[in-house]
Amino acid sequence: MKQSNTVKDITQLSALEKAQQLALPSRQEMLARAPSVQRFWNENRTLLADAWQEWENQNKSMLKAPNESILDEELQTAVNNAWQKPSSEDAVKALWKEAAPGVYKAQFFAPEKLFELRDYLESVANADIPVRPPYGLVLNRYGAMLDERSEGYLAAPEFQAFYRELFDKYLRPIARLLFPEIMGYDAQTFGFSIKWQAGMDTSLRLHTDASAVTININMNLPGEDFTGSEVDFYDPASGNTTRLSFEPGTAMIHRGHVAHASQPILSGERSNMVLWLYGDHMQIPQPTSVDSVSIDARERWSIPSTERDNAAPF
Repeated sequence: MKQSNTVKDITQLSALEKAQQLALPSRQEMLARAPSVQRFWNENRTLLADAWQEWENQNKSMLKAPNESILDEELQTAVNNAWQKPSSEDAVKALWKEAAPGVYKAQFFAPEKLFELRDYLESVANADIPVRPPYGLVLNRYGAMLDERSEGYLAAPEFQAFYRELFDKYLRPIARLLFPEIMGYDAQTFGFSIKWQAGMDTSLRLHTDASAVTININMNLPGEDFTGSEVDFYDPASGNTTRLSFEPGTAMIHRGHVAHASQPILSGERSNMVLWLYGDHMQIPQPTSVDSVSIDARERWSIPSTERDNAAPF
């Protein structure tokens, strides 16, 4: 961050300039959950939101915010048809292949359009506005919190419109289609971006998520190769582990209680967006048989009327 101005100068600064003058808490303070860290984000929440609005307004002529046009065309078509005619939803389901027990994989972003999202996130990183990394994980050197319930989230209005559209139009009905029992446990959202980088934060041990459903979407550009960093999914029924890899723009979706781990990244970088769905006050369904849940297609293709709460997993 830049050096502080004099008190007289500060009174004349815009919200963006004031935000750029803030000194971000250290990584060590954030990992230790120091009281000063939460105080920093709470005291500056309004300032940061105003700064992102100002930043977006200043850069409108040269900054293209992401929108659904970067999604895979076949997925867009199937989802649009399902919203118009829910009985056609099988075309959406057919795009998701079971790659491991209870884990489905599909092309989500169009690889040739991913540069639009990555360019935008690069501009965000260069904005010099503090964002909170996902320090609930060991992997916290890069990335940002994306949901408004999170401290220090990426509050740029056009990005937030894109973020909400991902959940409301695509991810929630897809999750309901694949995992019917989550209906009623999917009104609340959570998300962050993160980068795995060789020689730094390299792996994540076996764990489950505090979500009803987790969606992990790769943001690597075509040709932006890496080795290692596979995701292992453990199946308690068989005791077997399935190891899966990401390709540019692909997504994996699974119930939050599915145990998974990330292998060390050996070379290159892997950029991902991780998104969760869960119920009010972080409620999640108990493991149950999908066969015991029956939902009308029209219910799946709907947006919950529940207000968003403030419960954040980390």
